[in-house]
Amino acid sequence: MKWGVLHFPGSNDERDTIYALESVLGYHARLLWHGDRNLADCDAIVLPGGFSYGDYLRCGALARFSPVMEAVADFAKSGGPVLGICNGFQVLCEAGLLPGALVQNRGLKFRCVPATLTVENNTTAFTLGYEDGAQAVIPIKHGEGCYVADQSTLAEIQDHGQIVFRYTSNPNGSIDDIAGVCNREGNVVGLMPHPEHAVDPLTGVTDGQPLFRSVDQWKQAA
Repeated sequence: MKWGVLHFPGSNDERDTIYALESVLGYHARLLWHGDRNLADCDAIVLPGGFSYGDYLRCGALARFSPVMEAVADFAKSGGPVLGICNGFQVLCEAGLLPGALVQNRGLKFRCVPATLTVENNTTAFTLGYEDGAQAVIPIKHGEGCYVADQSTLAEIQDHGQIVFRYTSNPNGSIDDIAGVCNREGNVVGLMPHPEHAVDPLTGVTDGQPLFRSVDQWKQAA
């Protein structure tokens, strides 16, 4: 399987993600430039963490207009697996590929800590490898990771099983303890924690591995 990892001006976790995919997990991965208009026949796409365009205006609001996002939208519409991590989650929300938005942490402080997540939906392209209700320790590092949605949107994503991860101890004030969501089809997932930093045994935790490995099962079942 070939993974594509997007690079926007200000991205800073694209190399970490490629290292996790290639050196630890054994996949092929390539960097995709934000100005490109195709995804180079990749089988799965990651929008990594960082500070795209310096987080000016709003987090992800400028990256959402990058030429490559048209190809990402088409890829997602065709059922292709798309993962947004931290800033990538923000970009997917700004692009309308995921519901809700991310705003400044309620405590107004940057948080960089291990976070324990509960898997609320293990039927998505990125959670098939987890048991339903399983817990995973995956680090966070963000200042604007508070997930928000109006009441109608919250009710809708609850009704359609689109809440993928919840924090067991809420670090940022996210509504309903939400750490990650998906689209209705389950092929587009966004989360604030960083699974690419939880795959290598040298870091002491590998709970992020099933998130990437799940795509193999998803592709086989397609």
